[in-house]
Amino acid sequence: MPATRARLGVSLMFFTNGVLYSALLPRYPEIKDALDLSNTAFGLTVVAFPAGAILAAGAGGPLIRRFGAPLLTAVGSVLLAIAMGVAGVSGTVALLFVALMLGGVLDAVVDAAQNVHGIAVERLRGRSIINSLHAIWSLGAASGGVIGAAAAATDVPIGVQMTVNGLVWSAVAVLAAWLAVLPRGASSEQVAGQVAGQVAGQVADESAAGSVAAPAPRVRRVAHRLLLPLVLLAICGTLMEDVANNWVVLFLGRETSAPAVFAGLGLTVVLVSQFVGRLLGDPMTDRWGRGAVARNGGLLAALGMVLVVVGLPHPFAFLGFALMGFGSATLVPAAFAAADRVPGLPVGTGVALLGWLMRLGFLATSPVIGLLSDSTSLQVAMVVPLGAGVVAAVLAERTRRGDRVGV
Repeated sequence: MPATRARLGVSLMFFTNGVLYSALLPRYPEIKDALDLSNTAFGLTVVAFPAGAILAAGAGGPLIRRFGAPLLTAVGSVLLAIAMGVAGVSGTVALLFVALMLGGVLDAVVDAAQNVHGIAVERLRGRSIINSLHAIWSLGAASGGVIGAAAAATDVPIGVQMTVNGLVWSAVAVLAAWLAVLPRGASSEQVAGQVAGQVAGQVADESAAGSVAAPAPRVRRVAHRLLLPLVLLAICGTLMEDVANNWVVLFLGRETSAPAVFAGLGLTVVLVSQFVGRLLGDPMTDRWGRGAVARNGGLLAALGMVLVVVGLPHPFAFLGFALMGFGSATLVPAAFAAADRVPGLPVGTGVALLGWLMRLGFLATSPVIGLLSDSTSLQVAMVVPLGAGVVAAVLAERTRRGDRVGV
């Protein structure tokens, strides 16, 4: 059936995107040491990836409308594999920075395309799959983390690892795009446009005085008001993901007594926990509502970071990071699903803008944690994700009570 085939294709899209990026992350300590970077310098260097995503701005929406989400995802994934491979073999800070920035640009476009297409497949199937798709991304990211950690443990050169990784998953990305094509009349652009039009009509009806429709500026103001808390919620989620990507391995290896081989698996622990949380996200949402799940997830993530900050033995730190991964699991998918229904925006624009703006969390997190850890300690710096969990809980509760397209 077309819907089943498209579901398989879009699932492979999410998996491939996760594994392409995360396979390099366990090698970050080696790259940091090879380039002789301080914590602050390292934080300012790896911020190139989210900075690249910021530079991509709102390009995702127009590109999706011009080329279609499946083709855009395939081409973008191949180019992302090349960029991450170059980052892995960079011999200078400048080349590493440029490669990561290009990777961020490509990742932002691919991320917008696969989310728009995933939501279209969700509507075609008639039941929620967005959390499961992000669970598959987490599985891909965890798999990439295992690949990177295993390669590091067996002394496989970074260049060899990233070349093989890029070739394999580029081929899968092309296959995924072919499988994910929707039937005529049900493309991601057409389905999203129909729903956006329906929601925009509701806003116009609610804002009209008598038979006079709401003016365009009014619709745009409503769109911005509805999108802003969703962006902030997504930033809280991505901030915790950035901590997992760039700091968990360093924290466990240098702030706790965890053996090096276990410290290297810290990223995988977070990603696997996030995968489980997203796998359960759809049934939990059906039972308790998206807002309640996101609110409780933020509180659970904050609780996990309390275990990290108080300086308990390393098994408790692993548990704390696992709770952070599980609690933050549904924050970004919930924000994406709601952003796709924001009225007054062109097809794909709500998702693309959310994907772009939420990377502000990535842009700020590593420099802030690097500066704070150099002035105090990396353990103290973990109050940043703790605070993000609390803020996420507050935002989820407020949007649950107030917005027609809230979480």
